Amino acid sequence: MSSRDRILGRIRRATADGAPDPAVPRDYLRVHGARTPAAKADLLAANLAEYRAKVHRTDGAGIAPLLARLLAERGARTVLVPPGLPAYWLSAADPVRVHDRAESTPYELDAVDGVVTGCALAIAETGTIVLDGGPGQGRRRITLIPDHHICVVRVPDQVVDSVPQALPLLDPTRPLTWISGPSATSDIELDRVEGVHGPRTLEVVLLTGPAE
Repeated sequence: MSSRDRILGRIRRATADGAPDPAVPRDYLRVHGARTPAAKADLLAANLAEYRAKVHRTDGAGIAPLLARLLAERGARTVLVPPGLPAYWLSAADPVRVHDRAESTPYELDAVDGVVTGCALAIAETGTIVLDGGPGQGRRRITLIPDHHICVVRVPDQVVDSVPQALPLLDPTRPLTWISGPSATSDIELDRVEGVHGPRTLEVVLLTGPAE
């Protein structure tokens, strides 16, 4: 009998009686200290910057001119737009809108100059943004192939302190993408290379107040 057969046999014997799964203790800390909404946003911004993301802050009145400026600074001629993104956000931007389509090829997505999305939530303690493929976020691939991603986070509604706080708010059946800064990797000599597995540039807009 192989090791594999022995392991599978133990699993079958352990599950044969149909007993319910044992309870998993959840007595760990859910958050490290108490924070005001402002402090939570500050921590998120600091951790995102530590990961080399570019962080901007604005309100509902400033979101359109800010996004227009960020795209113009990149010389963007086209911008990928999820179907549920608020139209007002890009009302001042000049680039041609490219819609999120199932039939778009990787080559077509790679030719787009940038993508603007919302998010599902953001985690302050880890500087992480989570996308779940919602209407304002689009398919996972549109945030992995273009080289420039601008992600808008609503503050304070979409900001939580910690991963244990985030998990109950997320649907595990959805295509979750966890982002902590721009895509980066390094070799054995720790030479950092960005843009290998996703966008080379991540810009995060912390949006306070009404979005429209």
